[in-house]
Amino acid sequence: MLSRYVEQLLNIYNYIDGIIITDKDGYVEYYKNFRPDLNNLKESEVRRKHITEVYPDLTEETSSILKVLKTGKPISNEFQVLKTFKGQSINAINSTLPIRQDDEIIGAVDVSRYLDPPYQRQDIVISLKKNVAATNLYTVDDIITHSREMEMLKERIPMVADTDSTVLIYGETGTGKEMVAQSIHTSSRRRGHKFISQNCAAIPANLLESILFGTVRGSYTGAENKPGLFEVAHGGTLFLDEINSMEKSVQSKILKAIEEKQVTRLGGYEPIKTDVKIISAINSDPLKCVEEGRIRNDLFYRLSVVQLNIPPLRRRREDLFHLADSFIAEFNRSMHRDIMGLDEEVKELFSAYDWPGNVRELRNIIEGAFNVAGSRFIQVGDLPAYLTRRLFSRQTADYPQAGLQAQSGNEPETCLTLEQAVQQYERDFILRAIKATDSLVEAAALLGLSKQNLNYKLHKLGIGKEETQRPGK
Repeated sequence: MLSRYVEQLLNIYNYIDGIIITDKDGYVEYYKNFRPDLNNLKESEVRRKHITEVYPDLTEETSSILKVLKTGKPISNEFQVLKTFKGQSINAINSTLPIRQDDEIIGAVDVSRYLDPPYQRQDIVISLKKNVAATNLYTVDDIITHSREMEMLKERIPMVADTDSTVLIYGETGTGKEMVAQSIHTSSRRRGHKFISQNCAAIPANLLESILFGTVRGSYTGAENKPGLFEVAHGGTLFLDEINSMEKSVQSKILKAIEEKQVTRLGGYEPIKTDVKIISAINSDPLKCVEEGRIRNDLFYRLSVVQLNIPPLRRRREDLFHLADSFIAEFNRSMHRDIMGLDEEVKELFSAYDWPGNVRELRNIIEGAFNVAGSRFIQVGDLPAYLTRRLFSRQTADYPQAGLQAQSGNEPETCLTLEQAVQQYERDFILRAIKATDSLVEAAALLGLSKQNLNYKLHKLGIGKEETQRPGK
């Protein structure tokens, strides 16, 4: 849970100088300092310490983190003088958010902007999340598919690329929305200009507003003259991901910027002309988001002049093994391995799985297997445990009468020796697993055995082929 907030906040690292994430008691779980010239604390010195150990002068009344943990209310742009346990004083503007899980506060995340004399930043080059050269971005040819629906999507990309119309990409998490967005950019006349990507999820409205539109010195304490992403992307493409997570107060300003093709920096008065192609993405049903009020009606219709839908992996099964082969080739190059492919048992499992995490999940599973694979083919034992658990828990639910729990009334007969009784119980247990699944591969995974080990036990226990067949198979 905490790591997800780290990933989201790192997307905006160019606009902050430090990040601290604590647990619900105020102990530091994560620490990142981007300005060692102003703050000499290191992660190894801070991690697992209480926030008041890191900054001894802070109290429950003066620490924004402790206040947020206590009240559950976010704090934005609060000035604090932070004196470290090493004696260094830091002037900072802090924004602090509670981290919730099931309506319970499990921690807090605090982002800081350190206040320093303007000359100290003159030689600092801000590296925005961008790829200027089109060769560093995905193209239409990088989209691997044998699916008719995806082929139609690839055909549409060049058609929409050379217009200035907005594009809304709808797809579940992990389907490859940014790949499609980059392909639109590289297919367009804007490909020689910048492609800027910004994830809008879980970013406070005032921070996202400054990121998008820029700031003017003096608009708030510590603010400097800084361009926003609309300005940085001038002549190119601005990709706004997860717009359904964007706060309403920012949505109206984005609508105005798109309509008028100009922005005004925070604290400024002069409008700045922009020439940007806007591509946005959403991971929930767009119309449902509108109905539930997560997206303004007018913004939705303005962003979705063209809508492209990416089907989930479970609806494009014909792509599954082509994508797997592509990832295997990729990781062979990057990890200097020589994996030849997937074992047949793995192919059976992959074919039966629903892939809720889509292409991203497939890629991550294959990458994980590369780290532990001991043969030329990826085996079932190289896959993450959750994959087999999720798959077979669903399958055993289809056959509750064949569950694997111990059944009453099956006590061993007293005339049997202990060894004979154990063998009889093991035999019955294996047969119930076989009846609860559709193949010996699945039964082995459910039992936590390799297929070879299961075959050995079948032979040892005298279980013949006729006993491993369920009627109707």
